[in-house]
Amino acid sequence: MNINGKIIFMVLLAGLLAVHNAPAAQGQSGTGGSGHNGVLDTFSCPIVGFSVAGVIPSTGASAASGFDGTGVVPTMADLYKPPYLGFGVHFLYKTRQHWVFSVDGNIWFGSDNLQYRTDRMGSVFSRDSLIIGTNGTDANVTCYNRHIAVTAGAGKIFPLFPQKNPNSGLLLKLNAGYQRGQTIFMLNDVNAPQLDGDYALLYDHQRHGLLLSEAIGYWFMSNHANLVNCALTFEVSQLWSRSTRDYVIDNRAGLKGKDNTRYFDLLYTLRFTWMFPLKGKTVREYYFY
Repeated sequence: MNINGKIIFMVLLAGLLAVHNAPAAQGQSGTGGSGHNGVLDTFSCPIVGFSVAGVIPSTGASAASGFDGTGVVPTMADLYKPPYLGFGVHFLYKTRQHWVFSVDGNIWFGSDNLQYRTDRMGSVFSRDSLIIGTNGTDANVTCYNRHIAVTAGAGKIFPLFPQKNPNSGLLLKLNAGYQRGQTIFMLNDVNAPQLDGDYALLYDHQRHGLLLSEAIGYWFMSNHANLVNCALTFEVSQLWSRSTRDYVIDNRAGLKGKDNTRYFDLLYTLRFTWMFPLKGKTVREYYFY
């Protein structure tokens, strides 16, 4: 065998050994074209979410301790007629192990929903539930509740269809943080000194305290579309609060002075959250050929 023959023989032998030692299938990542056996992967990324919610207080579970008044306990359910409309901003982080961590800011409020205002504020409202302004006409006052909450939370996603969508599934989540609420008096056209400045603080029932909430729902993240990601949750929230005012007037509750009551309110919330992952693609697909 001449030298050229030996060289050709050595190249063929090396090629045969390479083919023999090569794996039977080669993995590749991509978008998963047709004809391939794709395996969807989980992902981790930061997420920004915006939510809208409906909030209803419990009339049976809300209560108070140390109530010094002789009237009706002014829990949230007694003060403000439901339902309330809520909005939220959420900063979340989802891990590859399906854990979700969040920092949340929420606000909820009603629409001219202060209940029994004539009974509560008899020295301000007339029998016809009017406030006389400085010009002698109806001041047309709107009274509604406004509550804010800042919380942090953690939860877990349990995928229901891991082969088709491993990043979606049942969501269980726990949140805790700070909340504050009060009555807002909005004077539309006419001045009313009865509810101007510090006078409004006598009647606004401003309270603050701890909030704890538990949520269950469905978390959906699209395999390919960043704009089709959302969550629908049902939340049960417990609020422990105390008055921030030095002097409170509420004739219905029998309050004229410092309110030392410890209030407990239970809220039910149905929330829809639209989420935006802060990465270019929400999932990666591995396939073999």
